[in-house]
Amino acid sequence: MPYCFMTPHAQQAGFSGLGIAPAFLDILVKLNFKEPTPIQRQAIPVALEGKDVVGIAQTGTGKTLAFGIPMIQRLHQIKGRGLVILPTRELAMQVDESLQKIGKSLGLRTAVVIGGASMHLQIQSLKRNPHIIIATPGRLNDHLEQKTVVLHDVRVVVLDEADRMLDMGFAPQIKRILHTVPRERQTMLFSATMPPEIMKLATAHMKLPIRIEVAPQGTMADKVTQEIFVIAKDSKNRLVEKLLSQYPGTTLIFTRTKYGARKLMKAIHYMGHSAAELHSNRSLFQRKEALEGFKSGKYRVLVATDIAARGIDVSGIELVINYDLPTNSQDYVHRIGRTARAGAGGHAISFATPDQRRELEDIERMIKQRISISKLPELPPDRMPRYQSRPHGVQQARPARRFHRWR
Repeated sequence: MPYCFMTPHAQQAGFSGLGIAPAFLDILVKLNFKEPTPIQRQAIPVALEGKDVVGIAQTGTGKTLAFGIPMIQRLHQIKGRGLVILPTRELAMQVDESLQKIGKSLGLRTAVVIGGASMHLQIQSLKRNPHIIIATPGRLNDHLEQKTVVLHDVRVVVLDEADRMLDMGFAPQIKRILHTVPRERQTMLFSATMPPEIMKLATAHMKLPIRIEVAPQGTMADKVTQEIFVIAKDSKNRLVEKLLSQYPGTTLIFTRTKYGARKLMKAIHYMGHSAAELHSNRSLFQRKEALEGFKSGKYRVLVATDIAARGIDVSGIELVINYDLPTNSQDYVHRIGRTARAGAGGHAISFATPDQRRELEDIERMIKQRISISKLPELPPDRMPRYQSRPHGVQQARPARRFHRWR
């Protein structure tokens, strides 16, 4: 698959040299978008030509505009419909919001087709003949089975965060969708990482795609700093309390499990901080309220599973804490990419138990750098009331066993 290096268009300042129509340039000016990101510079001209694109860029670099502007502009030219497939409800709603900002004044109609929302309302939205359908794979297949949606007029397909969709087991649904849409179409695939399974998908369902890689896979955001604390599992909550007193800004904390997220959120409430939880056991309304509350400042802390690791765009997150190391080392890149977005600074702290040296080595191999192991600070006392059941992980502290790097 050939690489697409910087084109002559990309040498010009701003968005004006990328082939974007004047009406869209005016919208970008009103939205105060002045300079395209590297993935936008390279992907937009190629996508506007109707070519298939595989775009690889670290998280937080503006991939939505990289496919959104070409998709909307080309649909004005060639007619037909656009389809965006994403792994999570939150990401779907966020992409819809971004596309509406670009296209609302031009009469753009979208339909968001996601699980956890009313099928009836989605059917009504689909009957209004939307220009772009934004969908999660499972719910879109539900509509296909019930014949409440037809995709015969789709001309542009985008697979966003495709590697995550395969990790979540959506491969059969995605293949069925791609067999349903017309063969004569433009397909764009965007992600921060590109494992071999994605390349097989691209080879089977795309026509001579141009590969655009603006940063090596596993590349961190430029201004994110990282450190690790080696700590016993039952002392983690006390370290969270210490860090929340040390870093006063908004904080996103990742846990491996939904149960762990709920327990940690309750513990943080007891510490005196406003917090919300975000995971798949929450209803669509609850997940939306948690995310909006985190964005608005209602909640200082958001405790989430990896459902929030991809594509959740909240500006100004000061600190990301990996309360549990991710199961997949690639998810580490996405998790810490929630801070230091759009050129801002940020900090990421991970907790590792003494028996997790292999997981740490996998992460360091992925990002091609070593992460400094910091000395544990003096932790606050265990102040959980004895008459209450303790949230998960809040127990008397035990000293962590010695942690050795096996190099």
